[in-house]
Amino acid sequence: MLFHSSIRKELARSFGATLVVLFTIVLTMLLIRTLGLASRGSVNPQEIALVLGYTVIGRMPTILTLALFVAIVFTLSRMYRDSEMIIWFSSGRSLGGFLGPVLRFSWPILVVITLMVFFVWPWANQQTDNLRSRFERRGDLERVAPGQFQESSSGRRVFFIDKDTAGGTEGRNIFISSTEDDGRETVTSARSGRIEWVNDQQFLMLNNGQRLETAADGSGLKVSEFQSYGTQIGSSSIAERGAQALKSRSTLLLITEPDRANLGELGWRIGMALTALNFVLIALATTTGNPRAGRGGNLFFTLFSFVFYYNLLNLGQSWVAGGLVGLGGFMLMLHGGVFVLTALWLIKRHYNVSLRSWRNSRRNAGAAAPGVAA
Repeated sequence: MLFHSSIRKELARSFGATLVVLFTIVLTMLLIRTLGLASRGSVNPQEIALVLGYTVIGRMPTILTLALFVAIVFTLSRMYRDSEMIIWFSSGRSLGGFLGPVLRFSWPILVVITLMVFFVWPWANQQTDNLRSRFERRGDLERVAPGQFQESSSGRRVFFIDKDTAGGTEGRNIFISSTEDDGRETVTSARSGRIEWVNDQQFLMLNNGQRLETAADGSGLKVSEFQSYGTQIGSSSIAERGAQALKSRSTLLLITEPDRANLGELGWRIGMALTALNFVLIALATTTGNPRAGRGGNLFFTLFSFVFYYNLLNLGQSWVAGGLVGLGGFMLMLHGGVFVLTALWLIKRHYNVSLRSWRNSRRNAGAAAPGVAA
């Protein structure tokens, strides 16, 4: 039919253009963030492209959800602004009649969002965590480029190496400035140093150096010289392998091990799929053609609704993980509540019901009651 095909074609054009714009914006923001992580020594500078790619793939469900929401709002706003909606309404179409073509266009995107949030999201996060942990498992001395000051992964040490060996495990003319847990500041210099593993702990062994230690209150300075000195620079590799980020866990693992943290993450993933569906209904139910609001009125409402709903989803995840609310209760309260309110609003606009008309009908019914009784 002309009605269905015209709406789906316009939705496709609007969705494609919106997706390109949003993807470019998100890609730029994530690139800046990834470059910042590389400059702080959290990721390998040679693997920036991989980290950026996995991060963008993980953010695709959110990008697709927002792009679909904006595409529907823009398409309906354009039809209201150009009086095309009036033509369709005059030909016998109602607002509820737009639900069919909109859902026919949206359901493949909704399926892709659901599959990505359940399977691609944890996989992409796991790949990113593997890249970062593999780089962080390297010793602080290995990450230092000769002739450059470099901050350690913990942020409490600053390294400088004049020269290093080909393997990157031994250096010459080493300078280390560190801040201890109790507030003491130490400055250590040595002619040479090497990395050793002792009981699965990574140590930097320094030779022929000097150590200056300043008290936390600045009351005194302690100077000592050493022939050999060792300091721990890495955590246990076993502990690092055992620590797995919650967002990197598979959906099957979240279901089979339903503790509070896993249920919170599971609720977030299910909520992302339900959020995309609710946004389709919200766009259809709330988009209007108000000339006084201008072209930016619906866009402002779209962005505000997305941010507000998305923040509630993240807040609910922390509530479920903290045991403040159950998973079922949260899903019913947030997503079920939004679905019911949106459906009622859509029904109201479909039947063109307003509070004033409802009062007038009640008043007319009350006025007609005495005549009927007589």
